[in-house]
Amino acid sequence: MKIPVIIDTDPGIDDALALFLAFSSEKLDIRAVTSVGGNIPLEKTTKNSMDLVSYMGANTKVAKGSAGPILRKLHTAEYVHGETGLHSVVLPDGNIKLYEKSAWDTIYEEAIKCEGKLNIIALGPLTNIAIALIKYPDLVHKIEKITLMGGSCYIGNTTPSAEFNIYVDAEAADMVFKSGIPVTMVGLDATHKALISDEEINYITSKENRIRETVREFFQCCSSICKLYGLEGAIVHDALAVASVINPNIIEKYKYYVAVETKSELTYGKTVVDIYNVTKKEPNAEVAMNVNREGFVEMFREMMYSYE
Repeated sequence: MKIPVIIDTDPGIDDALALFLAFSSEKLDIRAVTSVGGNIPLEKTTKNSMDLVSYMGANTKVAKGSAGPILRKLHTAEYVHGETGLHSVVLPDGNIKLYEKSAWDTIYEEAIKCEGKLNIIALGPLTNIAIALIKYPDLVHKIEKITLMGGSCYIGNTTPSAEFNIYVDAEAADMVFKSGIPVTMVGLDATHKALISDEEINYITSKENRIRETVREFFQCCSSICKLYGLEGAIVHDALAVASVINPNIIEKYKYYVAVETKSELTYGKTVVDIYNVTKKEPNAEVAMNVNREGFVEMFREMMYSYE
């Protein structure tokens, strides 16, 4: 039985590789891709989503989501992903039409159709999911799980304490963690341990097919960004969240209580993870702490054989 999923995303270089991985898997039934403002503004994330789905030859619907956070102005990351969001990669214009419903209405529509089995893979800020929860309070009983790329126990990449996706809309993230929906948080603690070397990038992309050069360029973009921070290789954050849905054993995770800081100017967007259960609160999330890095590399290698 395939896992029905909606991928909520703000492509984004690593989002693009995550989508390639997701669409290669026979284990996922991708019901929709929903766009959100994040790495770049909404119009560009929506276009990139449509172009990527079209490039992969899928007919999955793409629904447009929120242009910005619930309460704050949008903080983008062109300094990482470039003005288009896809760095140096130029994709052909997609040939699919935008779905007529909004992202949050699409999430609810598919949740109803999937009768409580729908999974959401969230690769950007959690704004669309929060809006869906506000508009449809009964949605909390209709989502099986949310797997999100975001957060961290110990470090930040946008501020010293906050990871980008949570920082962009911490109020939305706070709603998601408090919702009661099962959450798996795939954050920087795990993604930074999934560094893919340049040699492994060559290994992954040695298979001759129509997507080879595009995938190689996306990996090289990730690698070039990592070099700016003294890292040799590519960290593909969002793809690890997708990989963990395809194969839950790809990550090592623990049940913790997670709160999101929304008040402090100094630590806004920090995911506060109660590792030692000092609050005595029931865990509300599974938190990825380690990764089977070699298995992750092999998933990408297998991905290349699924495309002609």
